[in-house]
Amino acid sequence: MTRCIVSTPSAPAAIGTYSQAVRVDQTVYLSGQIGLHPDTMLLEDGIDAQIDRVLKNLEAVIHSAGGSLNDLVRVTVYLTDLNHFSKVNEAMAQCLNAPYPARAAVGVASLPRGALVEMDGVLVLKPSQT
Repeated sequence: MTRCIVSTPSAPAAIGTYSQAVRVDQTVYLSGQIGLHPDTMLLEDGIDAQIDRVLKNLEAVIHSAGGSLNDLVRVTVYLTDLNHFSKVNEAMAQCLNAPYPARAAVGVASLPRGALVEMDGVLVLKPSQT
């Protein structure tokens, strides 16, 4: 078993005791990303901008691991307002190709830094990507 930490300056630096992602062989476990801009470490304004930034942040970490958003096999979405779930669906449909990853949506009371949305996931890299 080969384990390595995945890190990129193209996504926000960890704001706690965690890594952006951990790769174990061909599987990559992504930590949750919120709508922080990696250059300013400030939260994007509004749900649409935060969803967009979360997906960009995840994509940056995934790219650093050697994959793409289409390598995701599992995504968890955390929302402070589940009424925004349709917006997440729309954004994911623009970023991902079928077959889509397994997914769960969880309504939460609050998220770090007052974020409105957070996403984490698991991806499996193809042998040619390792």
